[in-house]
Amino acid sequence: MPIRIPDELPAYRFLTEENVFVMSDNRALTQNIRPLNILILNLMPKKIETENQFLRLLSNTPLQLNIKLMRLVTHESKNTPIEHLDNFYCSFDEIKDKNFDGLIVTGAPLGKVAFSEVSYWHEIEKIIHWSKDHVTSTLFVCWAVQAALNILYGLPKSTLIDKLSGVYQHNITEAHGLLTRGFDDSFWAPHSRYAAFEVETLEKLAGIDIFAKSEEAGAYLFASKDKRQVFVTGHPEYDVHVLSDEYHRDIAAQLNPNLPVNYFPDNDSSKAPKAIWRSHAYLLFANWLNYYVYQITPYDLSVMNPTLD
Repeated sequence: MPIRIPDELPAYRFLTEENVFVMSDNRALTQNIRPLNILILNLMPKKIETENQFLRLLSNTPLQLNIKLMRLVTHESKNTPIEHLDNFYCSFDEIKDKNFDGLIVTGAPLGKVAFSEVSYWHEIEKIIHWSKDHVTSTLFVCWAVQAALNILYGLPKSTLIDKLSGVYQHNITEAHGLLTRGFDDSFWAPHSRYAAFEVETLEKLAGIDIFAKSEEAGAYLFASKDKRQVFVTGHPEYDVHVLSDEYHRDIAAQLNPNLPVNYFPDNDSSKAPKAIWRSHAYLLFANWLNYYVYQITPYDLSVMNPTLD
């Protein structure tokens, strides 16, 4: 089954050219099935690029997905045309009385910024608290993980001295975990963050299961036992070029960045990198949609009280 997005959204043409199964609103109206309603809170600066990345991963499922994009009203995007935001994005006020099967909160370039200094922190708090009663399962990515752990569990911000950048090897820690079903025992995933996620700290949180970790990058994938919150500390959605773009951007800004680990062939930044994380990324999102959303969400979303295993 495809993801359902507006015909005019740039991702429709972009993904169609990649032979990704997407469905226009017009065609979807002819199908008599109950799609999953997925809300994406896009915090990344390059919103169109981020849309393409997440929609590509969400497309690899037999379920039909209704996608809705949300932006913050307390932050002005400088890297996305206002016409695009006005045409394809909603505000929190427009959807706060509705329920959703799933919510994805993306990362944001705020690794060194204290929570108290984030201009839209109060809006993020409001949305995350709202999601507990209005969303079956919420998936937090990178910076959003740190924000959610602070808001939901009171965990203070922990920041690395040097940026963690590169593609790291991870090991699954739960032999029969639903989120890692079908994973190899070890797999690769990209990271680009200053946030620190120490396994020992997370193991002390009540109600949290850790499913994958890395010796170098720390905890990668963990979730609440009731399946309502899922945390991914890396960027499985990243296209192959993104870490390269970030590195050369920081070089141009004279920030003296470290070379991304396990990324450029022969550690030569002039050589084109290859993606070695795509298969795990597709499987992770398919598992989340199936086991943490579809299997427990109510058919009638007006009754947001799913039965959890």
